[in-house]
Amino acid sequence: MKGIILAAGRGSRLQPFSFTQPKTMLPIANKPVLEYCIENLKMANINEIGIVINSLQHEIINYINSRFDQSVKITFIFQHEAKGIAHAVKQAEEYINNEPFLLLLGDNLIKEPLISLRNHLENPEISSSIMLANVDSPKDFGIAEIRNQEIIKLEEKPSFPKSNLAVIGAYAFRPSIFKAISQITPSARGELEITDAIQWLIDNGQTISYTITTKPYTDVGTTERWLLANHWVLSEITATLEMENINEVKIQDSIIIPPVLIGPGCTVTNSTVGPFVTIGTGSSIENCKIQNSILLEEAVIKDCSCTFTDAIFGRETYIKGLKGNLANCIFGDKTKIILT
Repeated sequence: MKGIILAAGRGSRLQPFSFTQPKTMLPIANKPVLEYCIENLKMANINEIGIVINSLQHEIINYINSRFDQSVKITFIFQHEAKGIAHAVKQAEEYINNEPFLLLLGDNLIKEPLISLRNHLENPEISSSIMLANVDSPKDFGIAEIRNQEIIKLEEKPSFPKSNLAVIGAYAFRPSIFKAISQITPSARGELEITDAIQWLIDNGQTISYTITTKPYTDVGTTERWLLANHWVLSEITATLEMENINEVKIQDSIIIPPVLIGPGCTVTNSTVGPFVTIGTGSSIENCKIQNSILLEEAVIKDCSCTFTDAIFGRETYIKGLKGNLANCIFGDKTKIILT
C-alpha cells in the first residue's frame, strides 16, 4: 500500500510565515509538520509515499531529498492549480495505480497511529475509512453522522450537527475514490471537496468505516494552532530541557523551565526560558523572558524587559529593547525592531 500526503496548499492563514516557506515546512519542536506525516505513514508500514506539491515548493523537494534515505521511496506529484483537496488527490491517480492507499493532509499533526485505517481495508466490503475526533464546536468542522458503525452522511460545518464527530486529516481509500471525484462538482467556494467525494461513495452504496481518536491532534492552519501543536509535542517528547547537539549549545546565567527544546548553535544568556519553548538552530536569547513560544532559525532576541508569551519569531528576526508584557506577538521572517 502507498501513502499520499497533500502539501500543495498556500497557507494564507499562516501569513506572514507562509510567504517565505511552505506551511507544511513550518516546524513543530524543530521538525517540519511534513516530516511527522512521513513518519506516521512509515509506522503504518507504508514505504512508498507520494507528496502532492505545487510547482513553487522547491524547499520541500530539497529538504526531503536531503533528509530521507532509501528506507522510504518518495515521489513528488504536482498540482498546478489550487482546486481543492479532492482535486489534489485526483493528481495522484496514476501514481496509485489502482491500489488502496492512505491519505494525510500535510498540515495535520496526528498522534493516533494510522494502522487501524489500513487494517479496515483488509475487509473487502469496506470502501474507505476515516479518522474522526470528538470536538466541542461541531459547527466549525466537517461532521460525520454514524449509524450501525458506518458513516451514513458527511456535512461540512452544519448548522444543526448530527454528532460531534469531526473529520480530521487522515483517510484510507480504495481506488473508487477517483471515480467519486470525477462525479462531483465544485462547492460554493469553487473547490472539489473530499467530503463531497466520500458522500458520493455513501450515496452509491459503498461502506465507509472510521476510527475515533482520543489522542492529541491539530491542523497547523493558524498561528494559534501552530503554538498549540508545539505545546503538546513538547509535553510528550520531553519533560526536561532537551538540546540538539548539546556541545553546540551555550547556556549562561539563565533559568530554563522545561519542557524546552534548543537547537544546535544556540546561546541563552541571562534569560528565563520556558515552559513550552522551541528555539531553532543558531538563535540567541539575551536578557529576556520567553514562554510558550517558537523561535525559528537564526532569531535574535535581546535586552527586552518584558515577558513574551504565545509568540512566534520568524527566521533571522532581530528584536531588541521591547518593554511591557507582550502576548500573542507574531514577527515574520527577517523582522527587525530596535528600541533604545
